[in-house]
Amino acid sequence: MNQEETEDLARFILDINEEKGTTVLLIEHDMGVVMDISDRVCALDFGRKIAEGSPEEVQKNPMVVKAYLGEDSEVLGMLL
Repeated sequence: MNQEETEDLARFILDINEEKGTTVLLIEHDMGVVMDISDRVCALDFGRKIAEGSPEEVQKNPMVVKAYLGEDSEVLGMLL
């Protein structure tokens, strides 16, 4: 999807949640979307859950950083 389509879909998901009070399970690889619209996030590494919590908690989890960015990532220092 292009940026406009992604934004439209994210708005639609938020609207469903707000208007209907319906929980939405979103499986998404676009971390911008995930972090912007999620109340809770579950991170998997090869099908095994490695973290769960608020987007901020999961983003700073060392196991998540290692799984998604690698052990030697300089990004680790910037995220924590």
